Amino acid sequence: MAQENLVIKRDTTELEEVIIIRKRKLSNYRQEKTLSSIDDYLEKSNKVTMIKRGNYAWEPSINNMNSDRLNVTIDGMQIFGACTDKMDPITSYVDVSNLDKVSIGSGQTGTENGHCVGGGIDLKLPTSKYNESGLKTSLDLGYETNGNYRTGGLDIEYSSNRFYINTDGIFRKSNNYNAGNNQEIIYSQFQKYNISLQTGFKLNKNQSIHANIIYDKATNVGYPALPMDVSLAEALITSVSHNYNNDSTFIKTLKTKLYFNTITHIMDDSKRPDVPIRMDMPGWSDTYGFYSKATTRINKHKFALNLNGFYNRSLAEMTMYPNDSNQPDMFMYTWPDIRTLYTGVFAKAVFSLSDTETLSTSVRFGYHNNTIAKLVGLESLQIFYPEITDSKSRFLTSIASDYTFKKKTYDVSFGLGYGERAPSVSEGYGFFLFNSFDNYDYIGNPTLKNEKVIEANIKTNFHTDTFHIGMEASYFHIMDYIIGDIDASLSPMTIGANGVRIYKAISNATIFDVYLNSSYKFSKSLSINGTLGYNYGKGSNDENLPLIKPISYLAEVNYNAKNFNAAIQFEGNGNQSHYSSFYGEDETPAYGILNFNLGHILYLKSNRLIFKYGIDNILDANYSTYADWNNISRQGRNFYANASFVIF
Repeated sequence: MAQENLVIKRDTTELEEVIIIRKRKLSNYRQEKTLSSIDDYLEKSNKVTMIKRGNYAWEPSINNMNSDRLNVTIDGMQIFGACTDKMDPITSYVDVSNLDKVSIGSGQTGTENGHCVGGGIDLKLPTSKYNESGLKTSLDLGYETNGNYRTGGLDIEYSSNRFYINTDGIFRKSNNYNAGNNQEIIYSQFQKYNISLQTGFKLNKNQSIHANIIYDKATNVGYPALPMDVSLAEALITSVSHNYNNDSTFIKTLKTKLYFNTITHIMDDSKRPDVPIRMDMPGWSDTYGFYSKATTRINKHKFALNLNGFYNRSLAEMTMYPNDSNQPDMFMYTWPDIRTLYTGVFAKAVFSLSDTETLSTSVRFGYHNNTIAKLVGLESLQIFYPEITDSKSRFLTSIASDYTFKKKTYDVSFGLGYGERAPSVSEGYGFFLFNSFDNYDYIGNPTLKNEKVIEANIKTNFHTDTFHIGMEASYFHIMDYIIGDIDASLSPMTIGANGVRIYKAISNATIFDVYLNSSYKFSKSLSINGTLGYNYGKGSNDENLPLIKPISYLAEVNYNAKNFNAAIQFEGNGNQSHYSSFYGEDETPAYGILNFNLGHILYLKSNRLIFKYGIDNILDANYSTYADWNNISRQGRNFYANASFVIF
């Protein structure tokens, strides 16, 4: 492991960000801890915001669109959470120890592995390691004062010229953290461990087989912004793949993978002292899938093809235990065993028009089918939709094209795209799902149309040896925008809820964002950089969309020497003036926090010892952001230290 600092690469020909996680070097790019969670890494991207319901398992959003509108995969594998309340996003079932990098595709550039509207996140596993390095080991330890947060990890790897095996484990445990002014945030504790095994064997110089297993288990996870906690979130993620590489044949690379993953997620309120009615809410998600990805090159032009498919089973239930023992228990399916079958094909071509011009075009076509396996679930939904049957099929399309002009000191690129997505399991088939954000119960709608988007984006950069400035902007016009609409004729199931919303589609919605990035090098060691962002979102009903980021900013000063670095950062958001009271939001005040971090590296013969330490929120500000569920306050002042010992 010994992951150190975040490195973000931006490929202007594909409008894609790549976050490098496993680089073992002492650089500093807006990432201060070697043992940051994957959530911390993702949050450093301009396009990504993490929606927080507590101190664990943050939900990623891209371009101000939540996970329903994204395609999140692990090394191209589809995996779906088992929680109806989004307490287990896909990113919560891996750790930085499992990963090599994260690819973030904005809008329709994120459709390589599946359909989406907002974009795609692919959490990539490490590539083959036939480097004949023998046995290598690394040990990681971390401690943070706020929440008494402890982290430990161990990585063992053996590599020869034809075989490698890598196993690693990481453990994280935190008590309740404190917000600014020493305010304890109760129910913010968690405990998690993650173990993975990766192995590969070369059949010959062009072919190899690989197997991966990831086991992730979190227990005693508190969610201070929600009425329930989690006693268990458990995942087993497995895959086997065949890789072919040969530069002398027409097909340059061919990777075929078979995979299976299973998730168990159990919500309960047993540790809450006073609740109107006790509830258990377990959920299960099983996914079987495959993909086959091929690439080739003709002259200077690149081509890629991906044929993929999956079968998913999503089941969730709720049992209510009245405080009066004379009353019977109540039971219902909140996800009535929904079976999803998908198969699709993705094709991409990158044409090199000249030494300075590139044109990239991609398409994805897919067949999507949902089936309600539980008869009682079908009959429950037929109360609201008498005409529905147990099966619904859809055809989905995505098209994107980007043009890039690149010179030595500047580049500009712009793109257009059209895409579609099917409603999520909750949007289509959820049954009385309580949303504590707006305090409404939600009912799915199997008759929803595909959500469709037309998008445009532009990106430009100017740079010299010492100065860089860049701008990127995206515009999304989303048709048949799916969102909850109040139905005053229905009564809520949840005690204390304001009412019931049914998922419906408004005519359209508009989302726009623009970011300005700049940096300046005073010398080889001293530099500054900054980011300024603006976001906007509104529906055709003239209501502001929820969870739209206000004006945001970051300013950072970096000092980098050979074996030492230091940075001070000032970051924050402006006042959230365009909030959506119609969808349960309130105004979030402006905030700004100050952070300071240092790092150094010691070489011990062929081994090395890496230290990272610093202070988050130096001034102990008590604040929350627009993305903090029910205005739950973020961490106050926090001292931390990470140490990584790498043995070669």
